[in-house]
Amino acid sequence: MAEHEGSVRVDSWIWSVRLTRTRALAAAACRAGHVRVNGERVKPAQALRPGDEVRVREEGYERVVVVQKLIRKRVGATVAADCLVDNSPPRPPRELVATAGERDRGAGRPTKRERRDLDQLRGH
Repeated sequence: MAEHEGSVRVDSWIWSVRLTRTRALAAAACRAGHVRVNGERVKPAQALRPGDEVRVREEGYERVVVVQKLIRKRVGATVAADCLVDNSPPRPPRELVATAGERDRGAGRPTKRERRDLDQLRGH
């Protein structure tokens, strides 16, 4: 395990501890504003330090973790668990997660009224 003093890029650390599947997805999440460190939006190259709180938003659910150890290489799930403290709220059950209104096949594009209803349902 490559443990380092100093700092590690936030996108690299998120990927290393298995919060995202690829480093490219981690960097894209940072650029899109889905990653916050200590409450601030960050760029992929932002430096992390032990004790930082990292929030990663994914599909309507937010992972909240505190950095314990800095690593640069992707490691196994058991080793990754030692590198962070997971303070995430429990995921809502799948039955309670509302599906975004799906249209019947061949129904065509939604009308303006249907679009407004869909946007209101999604919370936009």
